[in-house]
Amino acid sequence: MTSSEPLALQLEAVCKSFGGLQAVDRVELAVRPGERRALIGPNGAGKTTLFNLIAGALPVTSGRITLFGADVTSKAQHRRAALGLARTFQITNLFPALTVRQNALLAAQARTRAKFAMLRPLERFTDLEARAGEALAAVGLADRAGATVRHLSHGEQRQLEIALALAGRPRVLLLDEPAAGLSQAEAQLMTRLLRSLDPAITLLIIEHDMDIALQVAQQVTVLHYGRVIADGPRETVKADPTVREIYLGA
Repeated sequence: MTSSEPLALQLEAVCKSFGGLQAVDRVELAVRPGERRALIGPNGAGKTTLFNLIAGALPVTSGRITLFGADVTSKAQHRRAALGLARTFQITNLFPALTVRQNALLAAQARTRAKFAMLRPLERFTDLEARAGEALAAVGLADRAGATVRHLSHGEQRQLEIALALAGRPRVLLLDEPAAGLSQAEAQLMTRLLRSLDPAITLLIIEHDMDIALQVAQQVTVLHYGRVIADGPRETVKADPTVREIYLGA
């Protein structure tokens, strides 16, 4: 990153309160383009709330959020998506009666003007077919394109969720516990998948499994009661006494 290149994502003194509860407390975050960063912390630390603020699903109480230098603090979710922001969720959010390919096509369509062409079959949009195919190949599901989603394993469904996010060709990708509920073998596959993603994509990942988080991310931010208690390279954060006491139970 050059000195003149804007940060992919920046949070300045971001707060979120629900009545008397301060869920996010003056969080500062600076994520460079192409960076892989893990957001970790114990249950109730405010990680998912922070994701919702970044994505625009919740309004901030105070503070400022920018994407590639553009202030998006008050912008709607679709406006942030247009700037290249995509996310996945803890709970799978798929169309189970459709095929893998159809799910990917719909995700690709949602990020283009083709979403306004309601009467034209999606298969006629060759660019959407290309996007969907690229996304499925990136997560290892190209050979499952014709399968109905309800017949996929849980691990494959988690892979498909990432493919749907990739179909929009995001610049910043927020992943909320992508390995949640996976077996050890599936989690290892997910780790390899995340590490193989296009290095141009900026990745911010919430992951309860510390091993996965540290294998994927070079930078780590630790939240506790809505506050950042550590931030920096993974080995530095891993060795931090406060982090070890609060998060690792050391």
